Amino acid sequence: MERPASSQADRLLLDAKKAILQDQHQRFQDLQREGRWDEAWKQLHVTLACAADLLKDSVGILEQVVNHKQSHPSKTQDPGLNYPEHPST
Repeated sequence: MERPASSQADRLLLDAKKAILQDQHQRFQDLQREGRWDEAWKQLHVTLACAADLLKDSVGILEQVVNHKQSHPSKTQDPGLNYPEHPST
């Protein structure tokens, strides 16, 4: 099943933000290992800001999906529940 273009764009955006977060976290860990504590502290703030941004966007996309599902309920049902009734006696 193919995703709508907006959903693909949202996924790409989240993937890009996740990659940025991973890079920022790696920088923080490198600074920490090197004992560069002042720089590591500053980098921690950048890393946390990236994490917050990613989480905010993820929640926003989830809210859009939930709202869409609630306003467009699925019209398909379990075929096992739709047997035609047989004429009774």
